[in-house]
Amino acid sequence: MFETIKKSLLAGLGAAVVTKEKIEKVTRNLVEEGKITTEEAEKLSRDLIESGSKQWEDMQDKISSTVKKALEGLDICTKPELTSLASKVGALEKRIASLEEAKNPPDQK
Repeated sequence: MFETIKKSLLAGLGAAVVTKEKIEKVTRNLVEEGKITTEEAEKLSRDLIESGSKQWEDMQDKISSTVKKALEGLDICTKPELTSLASKVGALEKRIASLEEAKNPPDQK
């Protein structure tokens, strides 16, 4: 009976993330209705919370991967690449300034 209830609750949850409070409320109601024991309710709550956390992490990983692939397809530079380019531009600007100064020294009066 416990496994059947667990499976039906998991199926009802689907990929949606359910709060700890909702899970505890549902399991408390099952205990009050006499469908499961207090110990089973505690185990069911832990199992559902762990499962929900795992599903949430999996969903975040999939979203992150999808966004990363989409950005790679757009050929957009990354933050480290942009930082590197900004550093190189800064160095080139200093070099140009020193070369211009050497070529055209300030008038000495």
